[in-house]
Amino acid sequence: MSRNSPVFHVALRGDGILTSPRFNKGTAFTVSERKAFGLTGRLPSRVNTLPEQCQRAYAQLQARESPIRKNSFLQSLKDQNWVLYYSLISEHLRELVPIIYTPTEAEAISNYSHLFRRSEGMYLTFADQESMEEDFLEQTKGRDIDLIVCSDAEAILGIGDQGVGGIGISAAKSVIYTLIGGMDPSRSLSVTLDVGTDNEGLLNDELYVGWPHRRVRGEDYDKFVDKFVQLVRKYYPHSLLHFEDFGVTNAQRLLKRYRDTHAVFNDDIQGTGAVTLACLMSAVKVTGSKLSDQRYIIFGAGSAGLGIAVQLRDAIVAIDSVPKEEANKNFYLIDKYGLVKQSLGDKIREGLKEFVRPDNEWEGVDTDEDGAIRLLAVVKKIRPTVLIGTSTRGGAFTEEVVKKMAEGCERPIILPLSNPSQLVEVDPKDANEWTNGKALLATGSPFPPAKMPNGKDYIIAECNNALIYPGLGFGAVLSKSRRMSDTMIIAGARRLASLSPALKDPDEALLPDFADSPEVNFEVGVAVAEQAIEEGSAGVDWKKGEVREKARNKIWKPVYGEYVYDKDGLC
Repeated sequence: MSRNSPVFHVALRGDGILTSPRFNKGTAFTVSERKAFGLTGRLPSRVNTLPEQCQRAYAQLQARESPIRKNSFLQSLKDQNWVLYYSLISEHLRELVPIIYTPTEAEAISNYSHLFRRSEGMYLTFADQESMEEDFLEQTKGRDIDLIVCSDAEAILGIGDQGVGGIGISAAKSVIYTLIGGMDPSRSLSVTLDVGTDNEGLLNDELYVGWPHRRVRGEDYDKFVDKFVQLVRKYYPHSLLHFEDFGVTNAQRLLKRYRDTHAVFNDDIQGTGAVTLACLMSAVKVTGSKLSDQRYIIFGAGSAGLGIAVQLRDAIVAIDSVPKEEANKNFYLIDKYGLVKQSLGDKIREGLKEFVRPDNEWEGVDTDEDGAIRLLAVVKKIRPTVLIGTSTRGGAFTEEVVKKMAEGCERPIILPLSNPSQLVEVDPKDANEWTNGKALLATGSPFPPAKMPNGKDYIIAECNNALIYPGLGFGAVLSKSRRMSDTMIIAGARRLASLSPALKDPDEALLPDFADSPEVNFEVGVAVAEQAIEEGSAGVDWKKGEVREKARNKIWKPVYGEYVYDKDGLC
């Protein structure tokens, strides 16, 4: 045991400590700890180191051939031993994050009721709302909580409404916050808001473990969600409340409702927007231009596309000092009805209204049989400098679209961000080839390098939310900010952009490698906390110069501490 190992006073003994994932060390309990905690006869005699345990666990993991079986093994490991679980994944970050998160977690969630073994968070059900506060307090009593991740599971990872299975995405996001953001897992809470489901497969499944009822909507839904949010605000006023995978009709609305009264965050909207902003900040540095100089087409105007538009617009206002109404004119959003323009009338969602284009701009432009103006026509008309895809329409950025865009700008910025890789709007190697290596590229899924005309590999940046949202959350928690402000998010995006390899070599990736995400998110967190202090929203009395050291002390690392038995200690 290292002299620098943390010391914990623990009240658990025997099977109690062996079945606690927070405190269990398995075969790593020392001889003296085994005697103190009544474990000598409960464990085989040899004491293992954590690296030895990781070696054994990795070999067991490799024996599982399919990703879903690997996912199940890792879930079981997390239920047994947090330190071993996080240490193992940290050693194999690039390999195992796709197993514990997207894309494999989507399969696990879709089969949640059939794979169910034990609960993994808090299940708040509409039918039991009268006891919500009692249930909330029962599970959180005695706990200090920094992070609460919740989902109503209406729009899970591209597979839609998954009912109570949404606890899986809340738990997976919490894991990423710990793994990459350094958040203490004992201070996080995963929640599913079970308001029913409209998934016929689940409603007709006799093994479905959630509330078998049609999804509640309208005023009843709002009251249920508000009751939960007010409990968070009442008992954990300095926590970060992360909304995840809410449907398009609720995501932006709930964020807007609560963001001025609590530190709330929606990764689908703000995380996607923030990492895309960072990517574009580095891209415009390469081109020697500004954010406000660009003409943006966003193809796919759901939660992610709208979140990107809002984040980019707000950055143009904040960084380039452009009035909001003028900044809105830089954007052309395209949804299933084509270009978002005035004549769409009631087909325009509330959040899209500030980006509506006037009809008189488009006189004489080609339309389809429904009168919609599609992507190619918009590209021909405005000659965009930035083309962003969040549509999940694989291949939508055709050769004609990409070549037409490249005719109008020296270094076209093309970001096909849809996940998974088979739904990407254009394969980056094709976009690279069609633009003769001129395009600046980033994708939402990992892709191999593309060949430049000079034979050099062009690394395709992965515009992955996990490069920024754990750091945004860590910074908010570190500073005890009562809100997650736009300026805090922009500060985090700026710090991420400053770490771009492309700033040293324009033919390098626009964002840091995902393998460096823990270090990157630490920097993002420091920038966010510094901004919170500067703007007066922090709940701490530190100076900006103290933030980095405070952040280092706050980071949770998967290492075994030294245990002392104390009947009044932790349990």
